Amino acid sequence: MTNSNVRILVVDDEPPIRKLLRVGLASQGYAVSEAPNAKAAIELMEQEKPDLVLLDLGLPGMGGHELLRQWRDGGLDIPVVILSSRTDEAGIVNALELGADDYVTKPFGMNELVARIRVALRHKFQQQGEKPVFQSGDLSVDLVKRIVKVEGREVKLSPKEYDILRILVQHAGKVLTHHFILKQIWGDTTDVQYLRVYVRQLRQKIEKTPDQPRYITTETGVGYRLRVE
Repeated sequence: MTNSNVRILVVDDEPPIRKLLRVGLASQGYAVSEAPNAKAAIELMEQEKPDLVLLDLGLPGMGGHELLRQWRDGGLDIPVVILSSRTDEAGIVNALELGADDYVTKPFGMNELVARIRVALRHKFQQQGEKPVFQSGDLSVDLVKRIVKVEGREVKLSPKEYDILRILVQHAGKVLTHHFILKQIWGDTTDVQYLRVYVRQLRQKIEKTPDQPRYITTETGVGYRLRVE
């Protein structure tokens, strides 16, 4: 699907932000619809069936979280990328737990936003299922044989280290919250420090410079993201 066939719904109550997004996204070939509040967004969702939503959390009246909750509870499964202030870590985590696909913080660069949009759309449009071998730079993960290699050399991981890497690979490019990863691997464990220890160990094994990770990046106060190169 080309950009010209992709419609993005921008939901933000600030006219300058909507104009910036309209002009910037149109220059990338996207068709853009705009809504200043939740009521207008709900109407446009019904009328235009957009392919992706850019959603501001600080909407007047019904806020972004409640709108997202209503959409997800109603079965809407299109990608939603959150627009949020840089200091609203709790709001970002809440939105991701409600089913948002990604987020960018204001002020944001258009290149960064477009990259987030492309990742979210790729997850929607590529219905290929799980690829058996994931490749990013010098890192490769064979999800069938459970073999991890860096620069062609096999790396031995503990079961928990591999499980963390597998989940990141399955959602490559997307940010995963601490709570999501903990729930997937440990069930009811809520100790984030427990996860940080395993991520640190994993980085020691797959990163050339663990303190400046190339692959597993930290989303401060939110979670982790596996970079796609």
